[in-house]
Amino acid sequence: MGPASGSVARQDWAAFARRFLRTAIGLLAGYLTLAFLIDPYDSGRSTLFSAGAVRPQGPRTAAASRGRDPAFAGAVFGNSHIQLIEPARLTAATGIPFVQLSVPGTGPGEQLALLVWFLRHHPAPQAVVLSVDDFWCTDDPALPNDKPFPFWLYSPDPLAYLRGLLRFSVAQEVVGRIGWLVGARRKRAAADGWSDYELDFLKRGTLDDERLRVMRETPVPDAAAPGKAGPDFPAADRLGTALAALPAETAVVLVFPPVYAAGLPRPGTPRAQAEAACRSAATAALQRHGRSALIDARRERPALHDPGLFFDQTHYRHALARPLADEIAAALVRLRGTP
Repeated sequence: MGPASGSVARQDWAAFARRFLRTAIGLLAGYLTLAFLIDPYDSGRSTLFSAGAVRPQGPRTAAASRGRDPAFAGAVFGNSHIQLIEPARLTAATGIPFVQLSVPGTGPGEQLALLVWFLRHHPAPQAVVLSVDDFWCTDDPALPNDKPFPFWLYSPDPLAYLRGLLRFSVAQEVVGRIGWLVGARRKRAAADGWSDYELDFLKRGTLDDERLRVMRETPVPDAAAPGKAGPDFPAADRLGTALAALPAETAVVLVFPPVYAAGLPRPGTPRAQAEAACRSAATAALQRHGRSALIDARRERPALHDPGLFFDQTHYRHALARPLADEIAAALVRLRGTP
């Protein structure tokens, strides 16, 4: 091959590379445009195909649609330790339309992100209910999450959202949403986000599960949990900042959810002291908002010693959840009547 033919080959390869690059950029731009317009999780960034309903999906992403729904004026935040609180029960008792935005397996970082998302779309909500459990007692200021969470979906940064759309799993959701939008009979998830995990436990026969019985009845160690001894609790600090920014008329209820007796520390132990310090920090954060109340469902009482009311040490049944919901509702009514 002579010099001339080599030069031609290099030109052909260069032209091919340019065409390939233009095609790749065009395809990427086309996909991002389509994904943005379809808005796979109905985040409201594009309302072109908003359907006024939540497509069946996990709560981690469904909260994007539920959290911006103007039909709701109150919300519940937390994880599975507050998940069984029925928003319809709160609504019936208070007159405030409630949505459940709790997400199983999450900690304070994810829950605060959802609170910020809700407040971005509801600047003056009537009520906020927050669950603070042991996950909030971390001393790590990064508030690490144990399980994946789509922070990009709730980010105010448009570039973060666009980068999130590039995930393969999201591309699958784009296709799924298109199919759902054009389908003749759309399946819809519960608009208020309530999910009854008691049914799931009972279907699996976990009341008779020996492994869970042992887990429920094994006392927690006396030593403080690693990374939860304090004295600093950054999640409480961030909670206080968020609550201080709420409108004065918003009623806030903070809940320490029930724990089975074996899951509570023995008085006077390092674990008891660390947990008390964490709860004290959360209480101080709550006090940064005037119209607020604390419900301590961890306090000593006979129900916490009844194994029939718990599936494990932290997941309780309706017989505990419903009175707790009524207690929350009563606190909200009282707060709403306070000038």
